[in-house]
Amino acid sequence: MFERKHQKLVPVSVFLRRMALHAGIVILLILGALFLGVAGYHWLAGLGWIDALLNASMILGGMGPVNILTTSCAKVFASAYALFSGLLFIATMGIFFAPIMHRVLHAFHIDEKDLKDSRKS
Repeated sequence: MFERKHQKLVPVSVFLRRMALHAGIVILLILGALFLGVAGYHWLAGLGWIDALLNASMILGGMGPVNILTTSCAKVFASAYALFSGLLFIATMGIFFAPIMHRVLHAFHIDEKDLKDSRKS
């Protein structure tokens, strides 16, 4: 997916397409996690759809739960979902920033001759 060490730096248009692809992957992961949280809060905690959406969004965004959970099953789900959300945040930031970090690191390893050639094209 990414260019090798001895290849030229890709044009900005290719880099922007790569960033859009990675942003799309991140959005799909977040929407999937939000769906999982809404479904869990609705069926395991017995919350209505809007309250389940609010709780899942707040946990996924790192703010914390809104409604008080009364059953043990709901509390265990909320705990697991909070841990999952924290790990999802780390994973999505890695996916999103991978093309940026690759471009920066790749620019450091390009020979001067290759850098001049990529600026001409």
